[in-house]
Amino acid sequence: MTPTLVRQQLPHAGAAPRVNQSARARDWAEIQERMLVPLYEAVYERLEVGGGTRLLGLGCGSGLALLMAAARGAAVTGVDSSSPERLALARERLLPEAWGRRARAEARLVEGSPADVAVAGAPAYNLVTALEPIGCVAGDSEVLGSLLGSATPLAERGAPVVLVGWGPPERCTSSAVLRVATKLADPLRGAGSWRAACRDDLEEVAQRAGLRPDGSGRVACPFGYADVDSAVRGLFSTGLFDAAVEATDQVQVDKELTEALHPHQRRDGTVWMPNVFRYLIARTS
Repeated sequence: MTPTLVRQQLPHAGAAPRVNQSARARDWAEIQERMLVPLYEAVYERLEVGGGTRLLGLGCGSGLALLMAAARGAAVTGVDSSSPERLALARERLLPEAWGRRARAEARLVEGSPADVAVAGAPAYNLVTALEPIGCVAGDSEVLGSLLGSATPLAERGAPVVLVGWGPPERCTSSAVLRVATKLADPLRGAGSWRAACRDDLEEVAQRAGLRPDGSGRVACPFGYADVDSAVRGLFSTGLFDAAVEATDQVQVDKELTEALHPHQRRDGTVWMPNVFRYLIARTS
């Protein structure tokens, strides 16, 4: 919810709620981003990511997926336009100037679009990843298609491109909790409202981008939190609940989100929500 869930904002009238974007980015990096680690590991293992990999990560956020690829020896480039605060955290993780240490293997981070990544004479990428799941918000597949349109020309012919989506709602416990955002934001419903994932979302995006599907998989990625407060902070860090806060108020959204999380709280106070995510491997022409 890229945002690993979403980062899109709804158009609205009136003043936007004040949000500490640095604190939100930190909540993302410390609580929410790690939920997709099993997915990242499965993708990297299947594609044998290692020392010969030149990876372009779209929507890299605070850089956890890039860090995992760099730890395998890959040369990584991340690009993101949605959150300078998240990208700053990625720099702390990956670049040498933050800590006075050597850079992770050729790590590079760019704020902007994939077109801003191009460097004359640089070797083409042999892996492109878009690891922010679609199938959560209306219009998210179109956003991904636009990113792919400017990213795939930077890749080698036949290079794998990894797309990720939410699994079926009946296998994603978090779906019911996330729908609280849409319920409360009804007056603002539009391009950013919740939608259920469709079976062929990823294939349709790949087809529109001129990519050739070449395998897929499903990975269990439970959302686990130390307590309800951590769950609320993690889910708010996605940005998905912003429109609900604008339509109502922070107190009401906190209350309804906490109630929605209650069935998933275990006796020890932890919150556990099983989910399944799907990835598609496609190839450039």
